[in-house]
Amino acid sequence: MGLSPDRITVWLERDVLRIPVGDSLVGRIFDGKGEALDGLPSNFAPLSLPVNGAPINPIRRSSPDIYVETGISALDMMNTLVRGQKLPIFSGAGLPANELAVQIVEGANIPGSADPFLVVFAAMGITRREAQYFMEAFRKSGALSTGVFFLNLASDSVVERLLTPRLALTAAEYFAFNRGYNVLVVMTDMLAYCDALREVSAAREEVPGRRGYPGYMYSDLAELYERAGCVAGLPGSVTQIPIITMPDDDMTHPVVDLSGYITEGQITLDRSIQEKGIYPPIDVLPCLSRLMNKGIGKGKTFPQHRAMADQLYACYARAREVERMRLIVGDDGLTSLERTYLTFGGMFEKNFLAQGKEGRTLAASEKIAWKCLSVLPASELFKLPESYVAENMGREGGRS
Repeated sequence: MGLSPDRITVWLERDVLRIPVGDSLVGRIFDGKGEALDGLPSNFAPLSLPVNGAPINPIRRSSPDIYVETGISALDMMNTLVRGQKLPIFSGAGLPANELAVQIVEGANIPGSADPFLVVFAAMGITRREAQYFMEAFRKSGALSTGVFFLNLASDSVVERLLTPRLALTAAEYFAFNRGYNVLVVMTDMLAYCDALREVSAAREEVPGRRGYPGYMYSDLAELYERAGCVAGLPGSVTQIPIITMPDDDMTHPVVDLSGYITEGQITLDRSIQEKGIYPPIDVLPCLSRLMNKGIGKGKTFPQHRAMADQLYACYARAREVERMRLIVGDDGLTSLERTYLTFGGMFEKNFLAQGKEGRTLAASEKIAWKCLSVLPASELFKLPESYVAENMGREGGRS
């Protein structure tokens, strides 16, 4: 657009865009087309790889089975991230998804693993203020020197926005499958990516699909998400956490809906929880990690991890149900046990969910979970082994 056809000659190189890769990528900042933003040379490595990547042969995929610690209690304890998984975060507009992304980048690691760990961060369609926030936060925490960062601003070309996640994933695949790293890729915001896809599709005058998005958006997103995984015989892995804004908090929005089909679970940020002053405002009830069971349990996290997560889900769901009931019958209409569940719900939100900006180990999350559960009678903890309850209820001073 904006070019005069009779005065322009176009040569096709018959090749795809490539990105130089090497160990010197670490600590670098690039824009959406792979140009350096840190003042250092862009052509720094003799090896270059196509940004489209190479699809992982399904026969060679190995099942993810190693726990990735993020430092977030609601994820590590109840919706565990597993190496090689793709676990999206669904956020409403104005919710602190960027702050959560920074916290995950700073705290992610694989406990007890001798393999090197690396974070690749890709931001699409962000403002200059957001870009400054990301860089200052990463520089302050030291994450800037140990990761690879790609920033596409809202003022940049939409074509660059389509390239940004591909550049990031190509860098991640190099470190994972060529260098043996366990790589975590955080991509924000996939809604901006899909809006760019819609804009390019409209310029091409293609037939629109749902809400104007192109009909091939599903396969386009799958092309990105399916680049996560583990390959049999190779030590490295690519794990993805895409962050997706839900317009009008609508989980049926095409971008959110299709991402939910392709990925292996979801983490949902809730506006009503944020209004209570809780950070991170994760509503654990609609959250899900489909590969959680593969990465937890004896020899991986702790033997009762699955039972503890189920018990927390059951108790918090009952507390939310009692809270809704209280709006109808009032406090006088509740039994003593129901009031105890209200107490648990308040403690769970205040102590377990509202952890602030400080990262937690899984052991610390387990300790806080028991502090919350200790207000309930032992008979209500029916999803946990009796010996485990007896040991910890005594330690926490709970009732029998």
